[in-house]
Amino acid sequence: MANRTPVHDHRDAITLFARMGYAARGVVYLLVGGLAALAALGEGGQTEGSRGALEIVLTAPFGKILLAVIALGLIGYAMWRTIQAVKDADHHGTEAKGLAIRAGLLVSAITHTLLAFYAASLIFRLGGSSDSSGGSEGVVSWLLQQPLGRWLVGAVGLVIIGAGIAHGIKGLKTKFDKNFDMPTHIQRWAYPVCRFGLVVRGSVFVVVGSFFLIAAYQVSPSEAGGTEEVFSALRSQAYGQWLLAFVAIGLFAFGAYSVLAAIYRRINPAM
Repeated sequence: MANRTPVHDHRDAITLFARMGYAARGVVYLLVGGLAALAALGEGGQTEGSRGALEIVLTAPFGKILLAVIALGLIGYAMWRTIQAVKDADHHGTEAKGLAIRAGLLVSAITHTLLAFYAASLIFRLGGSSDSSGGSEGVVSWLLQQPLGRWLVGAVGLVIIGAGIAHGIKGLKTKFDKNFDMPTHIQRWAYPVCRFGLVVRGSVFVVVGSFFLIAAYQVSPSEAGGTEEVFSALRSQAYGQWLLAFVAIGLFAFGAYSVLAAIYRRINPAM
């Protein structure tokens, strides 16, 4: 057996953390989508954003251990997103389109880092709540206090909308295939699930980004929102229950896509 170098060990560690990250993200979205789908279909449960889903994990047997694993995975995912953005591990390039995608990856790294810290905070206190001091509203409130704050909020909103559109295109055109090493017999059922999940999550991102733009225009953190606020907006529409069920099932499918990515995605640390 050939001697392993520190570089190989370093890349193996990054690959492991990246796969743990995709799995952790998958668990969060499976919970978010599954709970919302049950609520929409009148089978119990409630609509929750990512933070609410983590709070529910806390109530499960060995909840703190599960949360610790998820938090570690989310940190790994944030680390991988940072490498993708800074080192251009997926070769998006330095043209306008590539830089926009890499900016979206960096925003993703930040949001998943915040989610990981929220999961960790729940471990050390009983319960918890998604109050206005955290989540999208908290981020917008902090940004508005910075120089050119409303422009920063607007820029973040545009990046989120761009990421949503990219997700939709990635799903519609099956662009994730180039990064997957999946057996053909699994592709037959997995790819339709992945495509549906990506398109729905992309649509949710566009709505979330729009919330940020409204918050920037009105200079009001309360206008910002995440997945849970998207659910609330859907419920208020005509046929809201069915719209909510459709989106919830799509987010559940995105969770399945993330778990499949943990297993079958090619990881190139490019360090």
